[in-house]
Amino acid sequence: MPFYHKMGKIPHKRHTVFQSEEGAYYYEELFGTEGFSSMSSLLYHVYRPTMVKSVSQPKDMTPISAVAKNIKSQMLNGFNVPAANDFLESRKTILFNNDLNIVLAAPKQSLRSYFYKNADADEMIFVHKGTGTLRTMLGNLSFSYGDYLIIPRGITYQIDFDSEDNRLFIVESFSPILTPRTYRNKFGQLLEHSPFCERDIRTPETLETHSEKGDFTVKIKKENVLHELVYASHPFDVVGYDGYNFPYAFSIHDFEPITGRVHMPPPIHQTFEAHNFVVCSFCPRLYDYHPQAIPAPYNHSNIDSDEVLYYVDGDFMSRNHVDKGYISLHPAGIPHGPHPGAMERSIGQKETLELAVMVDTFKPLRLTQTAVDIADKDYFKSWLE
Repeated sequence: MPFYHKMGKIPHKRHTVFQSEEGAYYYEELFGTEGFSSMSSLLYHVYRPTMVKSVSQPKDMTPISAVAKNIKSQMLNGFNVPAANDFLESRKTILFNNDLNIVLAAPKQSLRSYFYKNADADEMIFVHKGTGTLRTMLGNLSFSYGDYLIIPRGITYQIDFDSEDNRLFIVESFSPILTPRTYRNKFGQLLEHSPFCERDIRTPETLETHSEKGDFTVKIKKENVLHELVYASHPFDVVGYDGYNFPYAFSIHDFEPITGRVHMPPPIHQTFEAHNFVVCSFCPRLYDYHPQAIPAPYNHSNIDSDEVLYYVDGDFMSRNHVDKGYISLHPAGIPHGPHPGAMERSIGQKETLELAVMVDTFKPLRLTQTAVDIADKDYFKSWLE
């Protein structure tokens, strides 16, 4: 995240002696990306963060394509992915390519019996249903409906849920998830015309520091393989840190839509970007105000990108028969647009209350068997009059 943040206790100068009041040394760790050349934070641990006691047999988590090469428009019912007690077992990859995995999860229980670290990818967890607390080695964040939780790769975390009714839409990005460069100045600050600013971004609220020793299981995903390591000290033993690399939250309800006299294209909804894909937020907004405006989106050809739209709430005006948790995939190579009657219904309308998350990828997405199992087999014919 391109702004400075600090929590807890840190020494006056980096890479210098730092001791507790009892005289014990704290152990410094550079938590950085792209070697030493990109965003990083300096962490100070009660114990060495390297004390591994055991490593178990790895478990292969590589997603498998169930459709060789897709050209059909798809509609998936995301709420048909069954709930599971365990957080990791609940996560089901539905779409993937070499740049990202798109995952659905309905965990019923808090992640407390072990810790989790994704060493492959930054994670964007969109909270569709549920409230609770994201607990990390760099501090805790409360969350609720509509929150994007951004967890940079390598951050160890747990999650507390307040109930068993939780639905998450997750993007695992193999490149850093950033705010859109079109909305940033050369210093990284979000500009005045950006639909959100740093004031809307929530940084960790409390730093949870533990000094226990014992057996602490950390499940680490690396190269699509899940490893289980046992550490001799509690992973949340950080007494303080500062820098630019930390988890944060942003609510979709704090996104301020950009509107125009005629229909505006999807890039105005952009919220995050990474290598070869973008994330957009479609939020309640006033419609176009030209007297002859057609608020519904025009037909457009997906020549360079696959478009994924996750329907969160409201009446999405360009689609017929969609509900909360539905996911459309409109693949590159063919045009798509409003369903029959949607354009006509939109004329003269003054506002929309739709809420959705869009992921546009610039490389084709592959469908897993989970996606095939929850797909409407006839959706691709739904434009026939």
